[in-house]
Amino acid sequence: MTTSHASARVSPYPHRIGGHCGSGALRDLLEWAGLGWDGPPSEGLVFTLGGALGLSYVRSVDLFPPLYLVGRGGELELDLPRRLGGAVEQRVTDDPAEGWNWVRAEIQGGRPVMLWADIAELPYLRVKLSMSRHDIVVIGFDDHAQVALVVDNDREDVQEVPYEALARARRSTSFPQPTRHTVYNIRWPAVLPDLASTAAEAFAQSAHAMSNPTSATRIFDGLTSEPGDAAGLTVHSAGVAAARAFATDIAGWERHDDEQLEIMLFSVGAFIEKAGTGGGLFRRLLAQGAFEIAQMTGDEATTSLARSANRAAEAWTTVARLATARDRPARSRVRDAAQSALALPELEAMLTQDLHGAAASLRS
Repeated sequence: MTTSHASARVSPYPHRIGGHCGSGALRDLLEWAGLGWDGPPSEGLVFTLGGALGLSYVRSVDLFPPLYLVGRGGELELDLPRRLGGAVEQRVTDDPAEGWNWVRAEIQGGRPVMLWADIAELPYLRVKLSMSRHDIVVIGFDDHAQVALVVDNDREDVQEVPYEALARARRSTSFPQPTRHTVYNIRWPAVLPDLASTAAEAFAQSAHAMSNPTSATRIFDGLTSEPGDAAGLTVHSAGVAAARAFATDIAGWERHDDEQLEIMLFSVGAFIEKAGTGGGLFRRLLAQGAFEIAQMTGDEATTSLARSANRAAEAWTTVARLATARDRPARSRVRDAAQSALALPELEAMLTQDLHGAAASLRS
């Protein structure tokens, strides 16, 4: 930790490029804290132990692009530290000065701080579409240069972000919800709990999210339908049912004009492969983590879960590849993607069943 009146930096701080912002940031933070079961944890292990697997699908004219497909739940950043025996507080304010003081206090105390930032306002990402719940870690600041030192799963090196740009990213009101200067104050445990029992709890949580979803998430409240549709959303589904809803919905996309269809097909590919999912709509991260847990525990049911997660990941990736194969007309691509999507409901149901099975096996 280096510090002066106008600057401070947490150093050293370990970092690896990650597939997903949340699990990538938490992986780095765990290694910084010196925690792991067999050396520093992989990102897949961190995601898996967060119990964050989920599935939500929405299509509405209130969105741009007009659909949203996500493969994780919303509380990974809270659930993982707590499951590991730590403490975490999610702090929110509409006062930018208060929010920045929270960040400064953590860094001056020698602790990196994870927070939300809208990707459209982060100059090093060079993206146009907003996504306000992007996790980054601030490890330092320099008042003289007016820059914050940011670690992002999508970049190998520490990024110098001007205070003004970071402030815009932290006060965003864009999709999916206002950032409101959100920070996570995490206090990690001195020793990690038993891996088998931790994994069992995480698998059970993911299985519950897939088999008993109460709703997609609150970010979809207030969305309306397309003209001519019944009142309510065109599509709004969660858990295994979302796989069925998506497979049914994409089969009817040919009614859209070519321009709209191109947007929708591109969006499918982006949500499955490109939007910080680790590939295969987060299922590949789960497969990686489950394989590692199986190796460390010798649990056969967890090995079966890893294989099931990998099959689901490959199926989602195939849909994305077919949807975005630009050497073919859009209507041919949507037919191919829709045909491939028919396998998704059964694969997601099997994945959910194997999550239940692995949870029970590790508890026995």
